[in-house]
Amino acid sequence: MSTRTERACMLCGIIKPYSTFRKDGCINCESLLHFQENDENISECTSPSFEGLVALGRENRKSWVARWLRIDTFEPGLYAVKVNGKLSPEYIGKLEDNNIIYRPRDGSAND
Repeated sequence: MSTRTERACMLCGIIKPYSTFRKDGCINCESLLHFQENDENISECTSPSFEGLVALGRENRKSWVARWLRIDTFEPGLYAVKVNGKLSPEYIGKLEDNNIIYRPRDGSAND
């Protein structure tokens, strides 16, 4: 039985406990996905299933790993290398309305 409460944001990949997403939202995506006090958005836009961990600090934002994972513009934190799951068309549409291109973090996006 797993007791893991951490989840990864499907848009940026940051890993936080469910309770932190609920209390503080996503440090990178809150203005778009509105996690604070919104359990439905947390469930729809984060995943408990992810692989690999990368720590991003202020000093290593321009590292090749940060660029490769496309997290070099994000806030420091712990990020998943791969997040299992994809945003629904509803959320993808909201991102497109804000001129943001969604790249799934599950490994299915082609460059």
